[in-house]
Amino acid sequence: MWEIEYYERPNGRCPVQDFLNDLSVKDELPFVLRKIDLMAEYGYRLKRPHADYLRDDIYELRTKTRSGNIRLLYFFFLREKIVLTHGFPKKAGKVSDAEIDKAIEYRKDYYQRNQGAKK
Repeated sequence: MWEIEYYERPNGRCPVQDFLNDLSVKDELPFVLRKIDLMAEYGYRLKRPHADYLRDDIYELRTKTRSGNIRLLYFFFLREKIVLTHGFPKKAGKVSDAEIDKAIEYRKDYYQRNQGAKK
């Protein structure tokens, strides 16, 4: 099993938890939590349709719910941990560069504050 961690910003806010708190308990949250469980079980081996590589070591966790598609972005840390950066409802088309760039910035911050790791 992989360890799952929610990225926390320097100000203490947790974008993933904030997003999850806003999801419908009936129509969205159970589906997203099930995908997080799959990710914890399979890690790198989790592929489409559940997860996919985007770019720059950022991945997406893909969830289809009763009310639409949801994406959680994440990265791997030290081959033992998966860090979820943030989530959003997915509209048509590809995940926007702005969302990926946000995940990259969160990853840079995370690496700087955790064991001085590079990237």
